[in-house]
Amino acid sequence: MVKTSVPTSVDYQQQERRLVLTYADGHAYTLSAEFLRVMSPSAEVKGHGQPILQTGKCEVKIWQIEPVGRYALKLSFDDGHDTGLYSWDYLAHLGQNQARLWQDYLAQLAEQGKSRQPSLIPLSSSD
Repeated sequence: MVKTSVPTSVDYQQQERRLVLTYADGHAYTLSAEFLRVMSPSAEVKGHGQPILQTGKCEVKIWQIEPVGRYALKLSFDDGHDTGLYSWDYLAHLGQNQARLWQDYLAQLAEQGKSRQPSLIPLSSSD
């Protein structure tokens, strides 16, 4: 049986918009809210076999963190996304592979001509 990577401490640093997971062996992973949002394990992001590129999330914040049993966290983001359950193993995977996953994400954005910046919605003027 594989041992689950359960952190000894979970700390959300609101000002910096990052989640810090610390483990008994001394390892710690710092994951930005943006990274967690674009890597959400939800069907909305993972798609059904075809991942959906998340754009415009550089300013996203986590507004709620809820434990789900003893196996996961439910993260709710200020853009309304709250359907991903982040298992302890998935969070450890994100921490261990953060550099590669982030570079892959940036490459996908560049390939598709998309941005991390939120889109501006033009205000209609009432003449």
